[in-house]
Amino acid sequence: MSTAEGTADVIVVGAGLAGLVAAAEIADGGRRVLLLEREGEQDLGGQAWWSFGGLFLVDSPEQRRLGIRDSLELARQDWLGSAAFDDPDDRWPRQWAEAYLHFAAGEKRAWLRAMGHRLFPVVGWAERGDGRAEGHGNSVPRFHLTWGTGPGIVEPFARRLAAHRETGRITLCTRHAVEELLVEDGRVTGVRGSVLAPDGTVRGVGSSREVTGEFEERAGAVLVATGGIGGNEELVRALWPADLGTMPEDLVHGVPASVDGAGMLAAERAGARWIHKSRMWHYTEGIRNWDPVWRGHGIRILPGPSSLWLDARGRRLPAPAHPGFDTTSTLRHLRTTGHDHSWFVLTRKIIEKEFALSGSEQNPDLTGKDWTQVLSRVRPGAPGPVQAFLDHGEDFLQASTVPELVAQMNALTGEDLIDAAEVERVIRARDAEIANPYSKDAQITALRGARRYVGDRLIRTAAPHRLLDPSAGPLIAVRLHVLLRKTLGGLETDLGGRVQRAGGEALPGLYAAGEASGFGGGGVHGHNALEGTFLGGCLFSGRQAAAGVLADLR
Repeated sequence: MSTAEGTADVIVVGAGLAGLVAAAEIADGGRRVLLLEREGEQDLGGQAWWSFGGLFLVDSPEQRRLGIRDSLELARQDWLGSAAFDDPDDRWPRQWAEAYLHFAAGEKRAWLRAMGHRLFPVVGWAERGDGRAEGHGNSVPRFHLTWGTGPGIVEPFARRLAAHRETGRITLCTRHAVEELLVEDGRVTGVRGSVLAPDGTVRGVGSSREVTGEFEERAGAVLVATGGIGGNEELVRALWPADLGTMPEDLVHGVPASVDGAGMLAAERAGARWIHKSRMWHYTEGIRNWDPVWRGHGIRILPGPSSLWLDARGRRLPAPAHPGFDTTSTLRHLRTTGHDHSWFVLTRKIIEKEFALSGSEQNPDLTGKDWTQVLSRVRPGAPGPVQAFLDHGEDFLQASTVPELVAQMNALTGEDLIDAAEVERVIRARDAEIANPYSKDAQITALRGARRYVGDRLIRTAAPHRLLDPSAGPLIAVRLHVLLRKTLGGLETDLGGRVQRAGGEALPGLYAAGEASGFGGGGVHGHNALEGTFLGGCLFSGRQAAAGVLADLR
């Protein structure tokens, strides 16, 4: 069965952010696009819709207004120090990294702004690094939050899609699951798959896989933008990197089950080259969502720098494993402890100022563009979504004293892993460093450094205080889980999004964008991400792949 009656010039598989960008750009170039999406129309935008909406920009007006001195050269130093490209297969990822840095320092902001996209004025400082100037991390704040969070970044492209559907330039077919790429004489010429039964479940909820028919489509180019593998626990486990030890058994999911790698696997079966399969990006600050949408739904805490981070036995994590500093090294350390969870220990004063929760649904003020609600973040009291976790979240505990808190921590895990006297000793040692404006404690030094940045001082970093100060209490413990999220590897592509095959040649007719392409080249981030770069990678790789398609179809 043919859906578009052979009228499409290009088939785009996947209507997440990268697919929407690519489809809109190709249609703008005068070509007819068939956009195939396995889920329903309610899921347009994919993972991007659920996101916090952070974008990596370099030397932006928002940075300059806050006194941040950034440059392409500094951003390149940070990116290369984080990526640590060290493999012959990094040939294209290196070129993508350089191109993306120029995009982030150049036209990215203006391109989005022309479509109505706007930014929150305070720039966040994510992934602060491993403590080395030439190492991993952002030297300066670069996390630009979309006004409207994830929906705010999807909306301009959803609007462009709607306009092209009106003219017939784009045909959208939902509930179409692509299972096979058609290859004829060494060229990808189309797709084949199953038509799924209509399903009106809300966004993100696992949908029916009932098959009601089959389809087959052909076009001059096929572009795969189906996302990564983060929702496919079995595939993540099979590809888990050896240098991170064993994969946790007890974990939470940061993406829906539909993010299962099906498009990447189909492309690989057709002859595409999937590189850096074991490069991944998973978070260590996951909490179980008390009001879940998908199976095993976890939310990531976006922590400020003050919480005391303890392993499952109550031992303080070593530098640079501080909250918000070095995701991968923290995960690597925690996988050596023999347990799947860790803990934040903090105060009410800290959680009110420093805890933000990732995701559009956890930030109704920013998502709803409500300045009145946003201003409540600088007033006393925890934000509503954070308070909801304090009230209902199974991972959140409160007590007046350390022995009471530790008793609850041990009861929650069902094991007497933590010694209250030892935890109190660790806390008192930390508190002794607070009395002076200087310290040998690296985390306290970083905390005071963060307070010198006006953005952190206003809404992200609590004034330094003793954890055992009764006026700052009660004490709070938060159990943390590994949160599955992104694959950093992907289908190898050149700068036009053309998918490569073994031997270093392009596979004619096949293109890829977004997470399916490792956000560009098969792994633009290398070994580590700087945050705000996943959505940006979808935007840039979608544009680049569209440009490649248009150039090749001339």
